[in-house]
Amino acid sequence: MPITLNEVVPWGRTMDEYQRMFALDEADLSKQILGCGDGPASFNAQWTARGGNIVSCDPLYDFPGDAIEKRVRETFDYMVQAVRENHDDFVWTDIKSPEDLGERRLGAMQRFLADYENGKAENRYLTASLPVLPFDDHQFDLALVSHLLFLYSEQLDYDFHRNSVAELCRIASEVRIFPLLGLGNVPTPHLEPLIQDFQACGFSVEKVKVNYEFQTGANQMLRVWR
Repeated sequence: MPITLNEVVPWGRTMDEYQRMFALDEADLSKQILGCGDGPASFNAQWTARGGNIVSCDPLYDFPGDAIEKRVRETFDYMVQAVRENHDDFVWTDIKSPEDLGERRLGAMQRFLADYENGKAENRYLTASLPVLPFDDHQFDLALVSHLLFLYSEQLDYDFHRNSVAELCRIASEVRIFPLLGLGNVPTPHLEPLIQDFQACGFSVEKVKVNYEFQTGANQMLRVWR
């Protein structure tokens, strides 16, 4: 059976994965970036260490580090087993096995936790959640949304997606969203209506193939900018 989830699960990813999912390059180090819904990803810690400018926001950051680690470990066995049972839904080239996936996710979480307290003190980890964010208009050059919008299409309706993207476009010059498939690798019903709505409002919108594919067929991001 395909993977189904009743709620968003904290499942952190690395800087290398972010760079590939969102086609980030050296020029992006100078940009002010928002990572929305980053959870226990190590992207902020690693990107900051390289001299990048990034703020991550997530409702998870309302909790102390030990509570975040506990939440990740509570869902860890289920996630690895679900991937194991749906082995053919994934591309096993970079990540070699469900066990390798689990080790990478825990490694990302540990890197995140090592940075978490300092990052909170520096206002790099802020408690916030879509579709309303506590940031100024045009505060960021680039907003990234990893594994939230479109992935959770059954849990989050079209109005949530439309309002969330509108909010991200308010605070950032460009928005990038990955992936463009739902859980179980099913097409999302929200993608094409959202593209049409934002194009009608004067935004440029395009689907871009990227050098990242773990979910089979999930190798595109969405770019939205005015």
